[in-house]
Amino acid sequence: MAAIAFIGLGIMGSPMSVNLAKAGHTVVGWNRSPGRAGALIAAGGKEAASIAEAVRDADVVITMVPASPQVEAVAYGPDGILEYARRGALLIDNSSITPQTSIDLARAAADKGIRVLDAPVSGGEEGAVEGVLSIMVGGDKADFDAARPVLEAVGKTVVHCGPHGAGQTVKAANQLIVAVNLEAVAEAVVFLEKSGVDLAAALEVLGGGLAGSTVLARKKATLLARDYTPGFKLELHHKDMGNALDAARTVGAPLPVGAVAAQLIASAVARGDGALDHSALLRGVELLSGYGVE
Repeated sequence: MAAIAFIGLGIMGSPMSVNLAKAGHTVVGWNRSPGRAGALIAAGGKEAASIAEAVRDADVVITMVPASPQVEAVAYGPDGILEYARRGALLIDNSSITPQTSIDLARAAADKGIRVLDAPVSGGEEGAVEGVLSIMVGGDKADFDAARPVLEAVGKTVVHCGPHGAGQTVKAANQLIVAVNLEAVAEAVVFLEKSGVDLAAALEVLGGGLAGSTVLARKKATLLARDYTPGFKLELHHKDMGNALDAARTVGAPLPVGAVAAQLIASAVARGDGALDHSALLRGVELLSGYGVE
């Protein structure tokens, strides 16, 4: 069992930290905004008053924050992880950030004797709560092997994808696929409704055929209810699509359909839907189809 510092107790980080504590690890959590450690404390973990306090005695430091700027904020500087984590500690970044940010972090941490894995996750809040996340990992294979018991406490599919930055590249591809899938499902919903088909019946049979997907299975009930309580916010998917387009441009990979999906997500954020679940892409399709959206 490891002594773990968990930095970032948000929608994803809180249940992940809870699952680590339930697995028997000693978990100390820290969040930029106070008052988010209740679930972790109830599971047997502790709350730290600062990053320094959280990471000082940790074997493993896990970060789960929104984007590259937040990763850099908690990692660097006089009050950051690299200043206070002990030599030999393993830093696992579960955030979804740019591949280059992960590569730069690994280089900076190596100068401090700290090992790094970029290990973004997929599965949303439901997957985090259930401990069945898909985790795509970049970094040294030996470090991945050492981290596996920790990662398997929060994830079901845990795969080493290559060197530093590879995990983030695979996550960008994941978000590309999810975005296009969400938009296709949203368009199908409006098409079916306008055609007078029983939507619940249609989605049930579609889910059993080649059109079935994890996106459809996980979002079917929320789409039927138009319940956009965030499991993964549109504004975060907007950020991720920016990462995907930027990384693809760097390597010369065209993403024509992905670019359209990215613009549709951007339009949803621009009209004020950024705090809603990413299944709220349906609202944009409804607007295009002449529905009144409140």
